[in-house]
Amino acid sequence: MRRVTSVTGPAAALALLAAVSVSGCGLTSGSPMVDDVKPGSVGKGRPLKGADLTVTSKEFTEQLVLGAIMGIAFQAAGADVLDRTGIQGSIGAREAVKSGDADAMYEYTGTAWITYQGNSDPIPDPDRQWEAVREADLKNGLTWLAPSKLNNTYALAMNQANFKEYGTKTLSDVAALSKKDPKAVTVCVESEFANRADGMPGMEKAYGMKLPSGNITQMDTGIIYTQVKKGSCTYGEVFTTDGRIRSMNLAVMADDKKFFPNYNVAPSVNSKALKKYPAIADVLAPITKRLDNDVAQELNAKVDVDGEDPHAVALDWMKAEGFVKEG
Repeated sequence: MRRVTSVTGPAAALALLAAVSVSGCGLTSGSPMVDDVKPGSVGKGRPLKGADLTVTSKEFTEQLVLGAIMGIAFQAAGADVLDRTGIQGSIGAREAVKSGDADAMYEYTGTAWITYQGNSDPIPDPDRQWEAVREADLKNGLTWLAPSKLNNTYALAMNQANFKEYGTKTLSDVAALSKKDPKAVTVCVESEFANRADGMPGMEKAYGMKLPSGNITQMDTGIIYTQVKKGSCTYGEVFTTDGRIRSMNLAVMADDKKFFPNYNVAPSVNSKALKKYPAIADVLAPITKRLDNDVAQELNAKVDVDGEDPHAVALDWMKAEGFVKEG
C-alpha cells in the first residue's frame, strides 16, 4: 500500500512493522530550507510571510521529492521552513503532523484508510475514499486538503517484447491468457504481495485466475524490475509511480476491476496550523492538482535512475512548471 520502506511500493501496512516512535524519528533535529525562490503562479502576495512552518515526509524517494515540493512552495509564499523530511516508516511522519512537531506532509489516502484508520476494505472510488479519510481524521487534529491524481498503488507490468507477443492491456486480459496458455503467465512478486489479501491471492480471486505455484517467483522489489525487463518473468509486481516503469519502458496492465486500493497523494495538515495559516490550502492546491502518475514517474526516475538529489529534482520541477521563480 503506500508505503513504508525504501524506494517503492504501496506496502503502507508494513509501516506497522517499520514504524518508529516520534521521539525516535529525529524530530528534534531538522535544517532550514534556504532555496532562493519567489512566487511564480503560487505564493503571490507572500500570504505566508512571518509563518514558521515545518514539513515532513517518509524516507523513500517519492516522499522526499514531495516533501521538498511542499517546502519550496511555502518558502515562495513567504514562510520560513524547517525541513524534517525523510522520517523512517509511515507512522513517525504522521505522528509528527498530528502532534504539531511538523505542520504538513503529502500522505496517501489508502495508507490512512487502511493502516492508520484500521479499515480492511478500501473504497473503490478515489474521491469517496479521500472524503472518508478526511472525515475520520478531523477528530485526530488533521485536515486533508484536496487530493491529486497521483495514485501509487500495485500493478502488473511486462516488457515491450512480451507486450507485443501477448497483447494484454488489462488484468482481465492476463486472466484470460492464463486460462488459454497457462505457461505464458509467469509472475515475479515480493513475498508480501504473494501472501497479502490485497496482493496476489486477492487479485487472483477478483479476476478469476489461479496460477500454478511454479508460475510465481518471489524476489526483492528491485530485482523484479530487472527480471521483467529481461523477460525472465512475463509479468512483475510494480508500483504505479515508480520511475523504473518509464526508464525500462514497461507496459502496465490496467486494473479494470479496480481491485487494488487507491493511494492518492494529498496534503495532510495539522488542523491548528491550517487555522492559523489558512493560506496553506491555496498555496498547495494548484501544485497538488498537477501531480499525477506521469509526473511522479518522471521525478522518481531522476532520483532512482539518474542519481539526482531529491530536493534539486523538486526545485527544478517547481521552476519548470512556473510555480516558483528564482529569487
